[in-house]
Amino acid sequence: MLKIKNRSFCTFDMLALGEIMLRLDPGDCRIKTARSFTAWEGGGEYNVARGLRRCFGLKTSIITALTDNDVGRLIEDFVLQGGVDASFIKWFPFDGIGRQVRNGLNFTERGFGIRGASGVSDRGSTAASQLTPDDFDFDYIFGELGVCWLHTGGIFAALSQNTAQTVLKAVQTAKKYGTIVSYDLNYRPSLWKSIGGIEKAREVNSNLARYVDVMIGNEEDFTACLGFEIEGNEENLKTLSLDGYVKMLANATKIYPNFKIIATTLRTVKTATINDWSAIAYADGKVYHGLSFPSLEIYDRVGGGDSFASGLIYGLMTYGDVQKAVDFGVAHGALAMTTPGDTSTASLKEVEKIVSGAGARVIR
Repeated sequence: MLKIKNRSFCTFDMLALGEIMLRLDPGDCRIKTARSFTAWEGGGEYNVARGLRRCFGLKTSIITALTDNDVGRLIEDFVLQGGVDASFIKWFPFDGIGRQVRNGLNFTERGFGIRGASGVSDRGSTAASQLTPDDFDFDYIFGELGVCWLHTGGIFAALSQNTAQTVLKAVQTAKKYGTIVSYDLNYRPSLWKSIGGIEKAREVNSNLARYVDVMIGNEEDFTACLGFEIEGNEENLKTLSLDGYVKMLANATKIYPNFKIIATTLRTVKTATINDWSAIAYADGKVYHGLSFPSLEIYDRVGGGDSFASGLIYGLMTYGDVQKAVDFGVAHGALAMTTPGDTSTASLKEVEKIVSGAGARVIR
């Protein structure tokens, strides 16, 4: 089981390493026909830190980079509103037009019914993609300040060769000082397309996986990023047996004995707005089945997996109980998908209510 550092001796309960983008949301419209957008912040790794801070009340921080212009300061303002510590943001000077460095944009439409959610990322040459292993004193962060938990993932690792090396140094240093490392594989074909595709994704993620305590991902993540085959998958994994999942997770712990816990979300997409939603975790040779929500009604699915991760981490840090952790993850992810934006607006009381089996009756 996990040996988590005493939180009273650490400056931060959790530290995330990843990029934050400005999400532009057309609401009920399509990106290509919209005339207005709502601005949010979002990023696979950051979303977990924000969820742990705003919903679960933990002390969190983010290691990232932004370009020093009004867009970068807008993203910073979102971060500060979310309560996440911003002291490890590296600011790159703006060159006037973004030729050399810029802030990332993510246009995301939610989808509805038979029209799936879709996103258009505009993140080339971003500040975060230019971070190097030498931009931060990781020995100071993990050794002197103290961090209980580091969370990062495959999105940030895919941005550039430099970011993959930055993740490597961060996880190596975290392990040196006894910090728990979680990693969300978060496979995005578009990010790897121009830098070697799935083969490069497997090379990078397989190397980083050797330092991970808690590995998170869905079926596509494990097959694409680590090369695992899942028995019972047919027609692009649409008919996937749970036994196949379990065998895959058991095999993963043999190849990577450093994995203390593996967690995977279970999602069957019926329509963009109706999904079956659940998760399982594998630890010490045992499978833990999380809460199950057949035909969950979804308002905005983006960020659901990140909210699952933050609920999982909270459960592990607070209770040291895998079953509780996966239940908290499923409940938090489900709640996050009932509201717009990448980040969760749920409260701990709401999550606890769902975990306890309460329904959706009106609260008066």
